[in-house]
Amino acid sequence: METSQSNDPCDDAGCDLVTVPARQGLEAVDILRRGAGEAVGPVLHDDGGGTLAFVVPAGTAACWDVPGSTCTETEGRGLRLNPEPPVEGSDWLLPPGEAELATDPAVLRRALGEAARMIAAADSCR
Repeated sequence: METSQSNDPCDDAGCDLVTVPARQGLEAVDILRRGAGEAVGPVLHDDGGGTLAFVVPAGTAACWDVPGSTCTETEGRGLRLNPEPPVEGSDWLLPPGEAELATDPAVLRRALGEAARMIAAADSCR
């Protein structure tokens, strides 16, 4: 993954956002933070919608195919990674400046898969 000199991966070409249900996203964040060398970029929590959005490099949406998630291109349409959340009713779970520039899509894909398996296993024990 290429990184820019800026702390804002959305400055030049934009960035993409992978949105998942909050439960799966929180599990994935834990998996990424526990992993050796697995870095996680900024993560936005939408309180009202119950989702998490991971900042990923621009171009990720073109080949994103993980069931139960969506990947949206921002194409530089004004998304800036500032300490203030970009959308009213949301907040940063991992704010810009305290996280990597963006989450590697391949690493995120594996973490989301592992999170889904953990949730399915936990739910089957009920």
